[in-house]
Amino acid sequence: MDFLFCFNITPCIFAVMKKVDRVDRQLRTHSVTFRLNDNEYETMQRYLDKYRIANKSRWCRETLLFHILKTLEEDYPTLFKENEMRR
Repeated sequence: MDFLFCFNITPCIFAVMKKVDRVDRQLRTHSVTFRLNDNEYETMQRYLDKYRIANKSRWCRETLLFHILKTLEEDYPTLFKENEMRR
């Protein structure tokens, strides 16, 4: 994987990509497409304008991957159940 995510709490949680030499960077060959309704699109546009985010593709990719990695980190397998560890 060619990114390093920093978990900072900001108005919306962003993942910060580590700069990597172009030689080490993997090419993005897979495309993902999704649709939004009018309200969702307006909300996203308002957010992008407010925080001056110019690269929508990068923002969507980082936001999506950050959420996935955060969820996987929280759901890691443990030896004991959560309520047993709290005792």
